[in-house]
Amino acid sequence: MSDWMVTQGPLPRRRPRVLSPLREHLRDTFWFAPTAAMVGVFVVWLVAQELDAALVRSLQDDGDYDTLAELLRFADDAKTVVSAVGSAMMTFIGVVFSISLVAVQMASGQFTPRVVRLFVRSRITKATFAVFLATFVLTLLVLTSYDSNPDPRAATSVPLVQSVLTLVMVALSLLLFVMYVNATLRLMRISHVIARIAAESFRVAALMPVPTGGGETPGLGPVTAWVAHDGHAGVLRDVHIARLVRVARGHGVVLRLVPRIGDFLVPGTPVLAVHGGAAPPRRALRYALSVGVERTFHQDLAFGLRQLSDIGLRAMSGAINDPTTAVQALDRVVQILATLSRRPLDTAVHRDRRGTVRLVQPVPGWTELVDLGFAEVRACAAGTPQVTRRLLAAFDDLLLLVPPERRAPLLRHRELLRQAVERTAPTPADRAFALLPDRQGIG
Repeated sequence: MSDWMVTQGPLPRRRPRVLSPLREHLRDTFWFAPTAAMVGVFVVWLVAQELDAALVRSLQDDGDYDTLAELLRFADDAKTVVSAVGSAMMTFIGVVFSISLVAVQMASGQFTPRVVRLFVRSRITKATFAVFLATFVLTLLVLTSYDSNPDPRAATSVPLVQSVLTLVMVALSLLLFVMYVNATLRLMRISHVIARIAAESFRVAALMPVPTGGGETPGLGPVTAWVAHDGHAGVLRDVHIARLVRVARGHGVVLRLVPRIGDFLVPGTPVLAVHGGAAPPRRALRYALSVGVERTFHQDLAFGLRQLSDIGLRAMSGAINDPTTAVQALDRVVQILATLSRRPLDTAVHRDRRGTVRLVQPVPGWTELVDLGFAEVRACAAGTPQVTRRLLAAFDDLLLLVPPERRAPLLRHRELLRQAVERTAPTPADRAFALLPDRQGIG
């Protein structure tokens, strides 16, 4: 037990980067990487074309027409390969796209629709599409560089470097295709999906500053102004912390975020409370809050538990009936809660360079996180001994880790589970079996 407890120590803290919201939003899109790759390969082609032209001019200036004639014959043979590569890459792109659609459909139907974003954010998937499209674009560009004049004295371009570059891109495409298939198969396995969700949750917790416990931060004073949401309705995905801190410092105020990350906002909803002065102008707060159609992991501490709870609920449904998957989801719920068990919650405080509080951000409290991780699964688990036994083991483990003031929600869920099992189990033997703690459910 002691070794396990050591692994759940304090999380390392990292300062949020200024461009982190933009970086995260680009990761949630699928167009940026392929587009950047096609633009990049066009630039590389221009460089390679200039190198080929310089090589031809150098050989013509030296009068080495025999070597130039051999290069023209080599380029003519390579043209056949480049043409074949160009037509084959579109087939490869179609295969990759089909595999992705099937994988996404299976994962969303079996686990939860919220795990689709794992496929969208997959670096290997984006890299595969990007390299395949870049290779296809490169073959088209290289084909335009071939000179139809076979006379070495009149040749202007021999796409030697371009042909070699195309072959390198083909080799890279084949390697990425193998890696892509392996990564996609991993993402279709529930254990790897759950592990990715837990890893994202730990990353969010590590980026959070040390918050103050006990709810609202003292010393803010009365609210002097309010800032309402004037954009479109949607989920508050993240806030640009660096920009809000900079604006608050420049106007000598403290900003307090009213909604939590993940809340749904409608126009007119108060989003910022201003303490100590007038509200900053709207133009200063532009792009400080990001509202979208779905939640993201970027700053949402509770989103990982939300996904794990959804996976556990779907696994226990009559359509799927897979309690082992629910147990695996509970394993990660316990891991996340154990990591946060001694961490101050409720409020995150962001300071400027001088250490002055400039932004106060609400985060889920301990009771809310425990309810999110266990309430729904517990309510559906009474008739599934494998899940009830894992839940009891989870409560026992967390009760050993949390400080005394945080035991109340765990004891409450433990008692509610016991009452539900006693109402559901038909015989005393069944009740005793269902209420026996077991980390593997039924080992």
